[in-house]
This record gives sequence, C-alpha cells and structure tokens, in this order.
Amino acid sequence: MRALCWEGVGKLAVRDVPEPTIRADRDIVVKVRASSVCGSDLHLINGYLPAMREGDILGHEFMGEVVETGPGVQRLKVGDRVVVGSVVACGGCWYCRTEQYSLCDNSNPQPVMAEKLWGHSPAGILGYSHAAGGYSGSHAEYIRVPFGDVGAFKVPDGVPDDAVVFASDAMPTGWMGADFCDLKGGEVVAVWGAGGVGQMAARAAQLLGAERVIVIDRLPERLGTASERLGVETINYAETDVLEALREMTAGRGPDACIEAVGMESHDVGPIYAYDKAKQTARMQTDRPTSVRQAIMAARKGGTVSIVGVYGGLVDKFPLGAAMNKALVLRMGQMHAQRYIPMLLDRIAAGEIDPGYLATHPMSLEDGARGYEIFEKKEDGCLRTVLHPQAA
Repeated sequence: MRALCWEGVGKLAVRDVPEPTIRADRDIVVKVRASSVCGSDLHLINGYLPAMREGDILGHEFMGEVVETGPGVQRLKVGDRVVVGSVVACGGCWYCRTEQYSLCDNSNPQPVMAEKLWGHSPAGILGYSHAAGGYSGSHAEYIRVPFGDVGAFKVPDGVPDDAVVFASDAMPTGWMGADFCDLKGGEVVAVWGAGGVGQMAARAAQLLGAERVIVIDRLPERLGTASERLGVETINYAETDVLEALREMTAGRGPDACIEAVGMESHDVGPIYAYDKAKQTARMQTDRPTSVRQAIMAARKGGTVSIVGVYGGLVDKFPLGAAMNKALVLRMGQMHAQRYIPMLLDRIAAGEIDPGYLATHPMSLEDGARGYEIFEKKEDGCLRTVLHPQAA
C-alpha cells in the first residue's frame, strides 16, 4: 500500500509499505477515506519531538471503513463507516474508567522515553512518534487501530467524510479546551489560535454558555473565517497589542477564561518572539511558550487558563508568579477523545456544529508532501489539508 512517511527533519515522501494486519484480538483494520493534517504533526516533521524514525507513517486525524476485525471486537463489523480518535485507550484501566483516556496505562507499548521525559507515560497516539507508542499513522491506504471497540465510532448517515474527520481530533481537542474552563454561562473567553482546534474551541465555548468569544491570530483570512462562521470577535496580534486590547474589551478585568490552541511553535512579533525562536533553534528550550505567557498575563484574577496546544518539553521565562499571585486555574492535556466523540457526532448530526468548512484543501495522498507545505506556510487561506488515500 502507499503511505506518507517521514524521511528526516523537514522531509516527507510517499512510499510503498506493507499493509497492516490484525495483531491482537481487539484490533481493527480501517480503510482510510479521509486523513487530515494537523498542526501538531509539524512538531514531528520539524524535529521538535525527537522520537521519529525514517519511514514512520504520519497522520492521526482520520475516518474510514472497517475492513477487518479481531475476534475480540464486538461493537463494530466489516463495512462500518467510522471515525477514530487519535488517542489509543484500552477502556479498562483506572484512567479509562474515569474517562481520562489520554492517560491510559496500557496503550503505549514503548513507555520508557515518555517516562524519562514526563515522569509517567500517557496513552499512545496513532502516528505520533515512538514516544507515543510507535504506531503507524493514518496518511496511508489502511491503518491498524488497537482497541477498536474503544476508539472507533460509527458515523451518522448523511455526515460527509470531510466534516466528520475532524471529530477524530480537532473537535474533541477544542471541546476539551472549553470544557476545562468550567463555564457556567455569561463568560468572556479568549482563544489563542484560529486554526482548526482554535475555531472548534471557540464554537464549543459558545455552546457551553460563553457570552463573548474573542479569537486571536495574525492571519486575516483565518480571523475572517472565524468571524463569519462563528460570529466571534477577533484580535490580529500583528497589528494590535493583545494584552492591551483584551483589557479594553473587558473593561480592564480580563477574560474569564483563556484557551491556548497553538502549541510549541507559537508565533508572535517583536524581540521576545525572536528570543524564543533563537533559543528553540539552538535547543536551549524545546518549546516556544509565547501564547501561554500571553494567556496567563491576560486572564482575570481567579480565571482559568486551558492549554490544549501540544507542548513536549521545557520552556523559558514561564510567568509562574503571575499564575500564582492571580490565583489562576491551569488545566491542560492531550484530549480524551473517547469521552467527547459520541456527543460531538450527535451535535454534528443535529447541525449544532459544522466542521466541514475547515477542509479547505482536499488532496490525494500522492500530493501529501505538498499538502503539508501549503498547510505549514498557510498558503491560499489553508485551514486544513485533508488527504484522500483512496483517490486515484
């Protein structure tokens, strides 16, 4: 079969690779119909999460058709159209039983690196390096999904592939970002990042009761899409001082909750960003915490900062004093896909959320490397490139 593989830092190529097979009783094999690129993939491609090996298959946000099931699979059958959460979870450990699926004890078969980096190993993630289990990813014609009964969900009739694919990752990540804010109704929520996750976080905040949502980015086309599609307010950080603007928009108080949906390669303008980028390039810090710093400084006293952008290691100049003295609540983590996906599928089917507009650039698998280039450089108004491995 054909698959889009990592060939070294900044290099991708489509290769012929062996088709996946059932390895365990609870495995399923899925014929991939749509597989979206994701901003967190760029961290792998660009070498900021140094656990990739040449030939690793990328991709973790996907949907498709079940073509084979292990003998222990009971909820799914061959022919089912499914969306699959990117986080692998066993469904039976203490973390899974308490719906903290991204912390599963049993789904990362290569936990040593994660334990050294983070103290404990979280769950495995499909297509997300050997620190997350070494699983092959979804930018391929077929993919093996461990614990298929737990991680794959039947798609409602009538929901297009290029819409439901985002229920795999962008939607549950965004929803968890808003869920972390513990909204009661009437709040002001600021969201850093107008990509797929940021826009889904903004929509989730609206549905959970926020009175106002303010989205922060620098790309006019993304901000325009967020304003047009979601009715949110926007700030262009390339033109406006974010902290000053948020104070003015909230009568000096600051947002009740701040959602960071950017991650370790966050961008900004000015000398602090240049300092962060230089330190990251020299590997004197692994991540650029620009957006996290702003969120902490912007949040009102006693507010919440929710971090769902991906971070992997160490950062410099973290405003711990501001977080402590303002009594902020900090919540963060990889998304608990299996907790949110069934509810999100219901909301898509009911028309409450329409993520299909995120799929601005549908492409064939053979054009995957170019698709990532368009996505990374944010060319042509790209929100997400969605690859179609079955396309001719």
